Amino acid sequence: MTNLEAEDDEVLAGAGADLMQRKKTGKIIRKAHARVGLLGNPSDGYYGKTISFSLKNFAATVTLTPSETLRIVPHPEHDPSEFPSLRDLVGWTGTAGYYGGVRLLLAACKRFHDYCAEHSIDIPDDSNFTLSYDTDIPRQAGLSGSSAIVCAALSCLFEHYAVNDKIPIAERPSLALSVEEELGITAGLQDRVIQVYGGLVYMDFDRDVMTRIGGGIYEPMDPGLLPPHMYVVYSHNPEESGKVHSNLRRRWIAGETSVVDDLNQVASFAEQGRTALKNGDTQLLAALIDRNFDYRRKLFGDAVLGCLNIKMVEVVRSVGAASKFTGSGGAVLAFCPEGSSQSAKLKEACAKEGFECVPAIVAPSLVTASLDGSE
Repeated sequence: MTNLEAEDDEVLAGAGADLMQRKKTGKIIRKAHARVGLLGNPSDGYYGKTISFSLKNFAATVTLTPSETLRIVPHPEHDPSEFPSLRDLVGWTGTAGYYGGVRLLLAACKRFHDYCAEHSIDIPDDSNFTLSYDTDIPRQAGLSGSSAIVCAALSCLFEHYAVNDKIPIAERPSLALSVEEELGITAGLQDRVIQVYGGLVYMDFDRDVMTRIGGGIYEPMDPGLLPPHMYVVYSHNPEESGKVHSNLRRRWIAGETSVVDDLNQVASFAEQGRTALKNGDTQLLAALIDRNFDYRRKLFGDAVLGCLNIKMVEVVRSVGAASKFTGSGGAVLAFCPEGSSQSAKLKEACAKEGFECVPAIVAPSLVTASLDGSE
């Protein structure tokens, strides 16, 4: 039995246990994993193409339990309302921001209700519940921790209200994105697509298709195509994000030729990467990963990327491994095409700098879907 087959068995066993538990208590538990942008980002926000995979190492878990009133439970660690001192409060907001997961759960409930109303899906008003969440996805690590909470919460709501067959798979990423847009969070579809579909997915955000159907073309791929010796490297003390803002979108909207051309080139890396994966061409894959980061650095500049984020990439590259951000920064993907000896050097180099280096374990595919949303 392969590792992927074992993971599939684990998913089935977990689903069976969840069904038994729900029959007894009505409790629903759903997970959404972290994600790694393999190639193509940031072109996903610019009608480009990407490849992402679901990272089994980390996940957000949402639990829905039927209750007399509707309750959203704050997480004791991620939604604190009590601090030892004012200094501790300031320290918390400086590293974690002002919001935890409660607002995500509130917005998920609101947008789910709106979606059902907009699509004439009847849901009862008296089927109340309590929502709580937990997550082990590292904060500010560019691994899509917020969208994981949203996707897991929506999965609970779909099941609770028995509407899984009424909400097409292909529409669910857009629904998840609308939750964060409700909160004024700027984001793209890539993260929500991979957290809905799982496994490994090639995505084409073609402008005409996006305009016509409100989503892209999503092609699930065999996760077994990914080569071994892939790692996620991150810091337990990430840089504070948002200090320096990029003007990339303004330049893109203005049609600046160099920006448009560079983003088209980044999108092409995903297209070339899909071919490399299918052909087992690890050398080309490594080259594309490196070029993807180099173009991101050119587009955004070092001030936006941040010194610590750049340092992580440089540490990975110091042993000859390929590297790029997993998302917008905070963690990086490392690929060692030379195998075990290079992997050992990578772990040693990361440990020396105080960076975590974990093998990238790919979560199995959750669905097989086509453009029209059929399963």
